[in-house]
Amino acid sequence: MRSIVLAVCLFIFAPLASAQEARPISDAEQFAVTSAVEDFLYGASVNDVHAHDVFWAPELTYTSSSGVRFGKSQLMEGMTDTTMIPEDEVTAWYTAEDIELKAFGPSIIINFTLVSTDVATGNRETFLNTGVMVERRGQWQAVNWNATRTATPQTAD
Repeated sequence: MRSIVLAVCLFIFAPLASAQEARPISDAEQFAVTSAVEDFLYGASVNDVHAHDVFWAPELTYTSSSGVRFGKSQLMEGMTDTTMIPEDEVTAWYTAEDIELKAFGPSIIINFTLVSTDVATGNRETFLNTGVMVERRGQWQAVNWNATRTATPQTAD
């Protein structure tokens, strides 16, 4: 009986013992992932459909700051009638600040503050973004993404 209980415990708890620890990120990985995000944000600023298509993985799960969850196909459907905006007509630039990367196996988790800067007023709106990135054929893509509006001091818990 004791050996059955031991076997069941090992079966249940063995996956926990093999949980991956964070691994070091190479300079090349850090550059590639950061560049992929920055290139995407530039593309999002100028309404580049191709930038979205390259950045988002086919099996993407995206949770928006408004609490809506959807996949890449829904995201791309929302861009079917868009055209690229010339740089001098962009109304808001998207940039990343406070980038933090954590690697686990072949995946890299990215946390950063997305900043939307209004060109006319200079006003900044910020969102906390977290993504899970995987490399495919030399291109880092997001398979999971969460965007959260940054709390203001009055709404912070």
